[in-house]
Parts: sequence; C-alpha cells; structure tokens
Amino acid sequence: MLALLNEKSKKILISSKFRNLISILFIIFLSLGLFEALVISPKDYLQSDSVRIMYVHVPSAWISLGIFSIIAFLSLGVLVFKNKNFVLISKSLAPSGFIFNLIALVTGSIWGKPTWGTWWAWDPRITSMLVLFLFYFLYLLTWKIFEKNKAITISSYISIIGAINVPIIKFSVDWWATLHQPSSINVLSESTIHSSMLIPLFLMTAAFALFSMLIFLMKYNVELIKVKNKGLNRI
Repeated sequence: MLALLNEKSKKILISSKFRNLISILFIIFLSLGLFEALVISPKDYLQSDSVRIMYVHVPSAWISLGIFSIIAFLSLGVLVFKNKNFVLISKSLAPSGFIFNLIALVTGSIWGKPTWGTWWAWDPRITSMLVLFLFYFLYLLTWKIFEKNKAITISSYISIIGAINVPIIKFSVDWWATLHQPSSINVLSESTIHSSMLIPLFLMTAAFALFSMLIFLMKYNVELIKVKNKGLNRI
C-alpha cells in the first residue's frame, strides 16, 4: 500500500512539472493567437470586425466537444473495466469542458446579435450545444448530490448517453436548415476558410487546449491528494 501511495505522490510531482511547462506554452500560444486574431487577420467583408468573435467561439466549442467525447469514452471504460483512474480523469476533465461549453454559448449569442439580429435562436446547432451544456451540468451535479459509488455509475451513463449529441452538433448544419453556415474546415476535404483566418483559429484552439489541460492537471492533483489522504479504496 505504501508503494502505491508513493506512486500517487510521483504522479502529483510529475503533473506539477508539466503544469509549469504548459503554463509557458499557453502564454506563448495565446499571445500569438490574439495578435493574429486581432491585428493580422482581416475583417470579414460582410461581418466586419465582429467576425473576430469566431477566434474565441469556435475553439471553445471544439474543446468542449472534444472533452465530452473523451469523458464518454473513459466512462465506457469505467463501466466495463471498473478502472478507478478513468473516473479520476473524467471527473477532472469535466469542469474545463463545462467552462468552454458556456463560453461557446455566450460568445455565440454575442456574435449572433450583429450577424442574425438576435441574441438567441432555436437553431439546431445552438440548441444541440445547449443540450451538451445540460449534460455537462448533470454530470457535475451528480458528483455533488450522490455518494461515490452511485455517482460513478450515474455520471458514466450520463456521459455515454450525452455522447449521442456530439455527432448531432457536428452534422446539424448538414442535416437541417440552420442559421449556421456549412463547415468551413474539413479534415477529409479542402477547407474553404482562408489561411489568414485559419492560422489564428488553430493558434487559439491550441491555447485553449493547453488551458484546459492546465485546469485538468490542477483538478487531477486535487483528486490524487484526496485518494492519498483518504485511502486507496476511495475516490
């Protein structure tokens, strides 16, 4: 048991070292991304400077979707393999995913006002992102109101069921009539967005990904300390 506790301590030490490196990289990528987004990137010929909200809105949406997908995948592993470390990782990832989901909704609303003339519309993509936000909220709430074993099971099922909404968000602009334009960035085909906008978009995405990793490491450290202090049989 002592050896396992020492291993937990090593994990805390390693993640602390990574945290310092990630903080530096985050500052670098955020500085470059903001400079590209606010200075180098051109105005849109229709939306003018309001298009710059995209450099916060789109990366936030991507990060929140990515994190929820990881949580759902790990939750499946929790139910199948009973892996407690998967629980710790999922629980530590959820807060940053929730924050970025909220940022995506708020910035989308701000962007919608000058673009569509309204703060909110029950557009398929907006609605499905709101549904994702509710799943994040339920996942986090589960850990607040249920005891450990129930929370593990219920939160795992919530994330797995919520994962059904991820492809709906992705393909909503193709499946239904929507205020959102079709995807400008495609992995399997040529993207329609110009490199002057694509570069700051990727830089800001990298910055947000690093920031979410920073939040994750801090939360994960807290969870590991709880395990160390309460005993190996608790989470």
